[in-house]
Amino acid sequence: MTKLNSHTCDCIVIGGGAAGMMSAVCASQGGASVILIEHTARLGSKILQTGNGKCNFTNLHMQADCYQNGNPDFVMQVLNTFPVQDTLDFFENAGIYHKDRNGYVYPHSETAASLQSALRYEVEQSGVTVFTEQSVLSVEKKDGSFYVTTDTDSFCGHACILATGSKAAPKTGSDGSGYTLARKFGHHIIKPLPALVQLTSDNPLCKAMSGVRSTGTVTVFTDGHPVASDTGEIQYTDYGISGIPVFQVSRYAVKAADSKRIVTAVVDMLPDFEAETLITQSIKRMYQHNTQDIVTFFSGLLNKKLVQAVAKSCGYPAGTTMDALGKKGIAKMITAFKDFSFGITGSRSFDAAQICQGGVSLEEVDSQFMQSLLCPGLFFAGELLDVDGKCGGYNLQWAWSSGHLAGTSAAQYCISQKGTHYDSN
Repeated sequence: MTKLNSHTCDCIVIGGGAAGMMSAVCASQGGASVILIEHTARLGSKILQTGNGKCNFTNLHMQADCYQNGNPDFVMQVLNTFPVQDTLDFFENAGIYHKDRNGYVYPHSETAASLQSALRYEVEQSGVTVFTEQSVLSVEKKDGSFYVTTDTDSFCGHACILATGSKAAPKTGSDGSGYTLARKFGHHIIKPLPALVQLTSDNPLCKAMSGVRSTGTVTVFTDGHPVASDTGEIQYTDYGISGIPVFQVSRYAVKAADSKRIVTAVVDMLPDFEAETLITQSIKRMYQHNTQDIVTFFSGLLNKKLVQAVAKSCGYPAGTTMDALGKKGIAKMITAFKDFSFGITGSRSFDAAQICQGGVSLEEVDSQFMQSLLCPGLFFAGELLDVDGKCGGYNLQWAWSSGHLAGTSAAQYCISQKGTHYDSN
């Protein structure tokens, strides 16, 4: 049997994403010797995907309702320990100046790679020892210390921070392995499901609408009751619907579909118009264009592919003329534009999801320190926990705030444990 290389430190951080790097930096700055273990070849790979590569890393408008998990008050308590301004100051000190668009904050360079590089440099400058391409096989606590075993090394420390991410975007390293580690310490895992994800539908007209991007309002209904709504650019696909407003309401649709409830997404394709006004205007215009086909007639309002699909759903062939459609037909078409239904069957997989809903139960974590209530010295940060925010930088702000609090608290814990068991110095 190959002998493992052995390493000791004050604090072991497992997971080299946004939350893990922030945790490691803050623990080191707090006076702890820190080892950071990452199972991929590079730190912060998932950061490169945020904001379509531009990295929307926080938001100036930070409220509890921006977080959709069951305990937003917990989230806000943590965020208040390291709020948005602290995040901006941290990254400006690291050389990342920012710009905002309606509250959405990006690096001034508008490149995610610049923020990733700055954070990795902070890890290096803080004196954190980094081990990459190390798969954690086990974590256990014995005699007051944490022992971590990988395929090539063993580690021992006073404190351990789990910042392994969720199951979303597994190609970046978020493979869900942290759930198994948390369970070993008795923690309950709220079932992880995709969030900020595209929704799949059984509507037979999806393929006919595929490729269109159009402003609309999407409202999710579960068992006939509205539960969430958002407005923006909707993307129509061959499998269902996508786009930011769909992402914003997706967690409710996914959770309900997973519970075998009836889920419907109703799209208002013309949110800027009142139905009655539009009907009146269209009837008036019909008399001047009574020989025009319905697709051409309505193409000034909507993409022709959408008009064709709606007409088909109403039972009108694409070549139907306006005089054949008549007043009742106009009312029926416009009502359908304002109230087009997609039966939701679920969502795209974890591969396509930006984040997860579910994770380590917040009931078992102390919001003052991000410390486990079941195992002293065990801390959590980031998406491993049952926290999911909307699009707009909210999930990265959760990573910064929870990572800062976990790292700072872990350092304080380590200092309190100095002289007991082993001393890393």
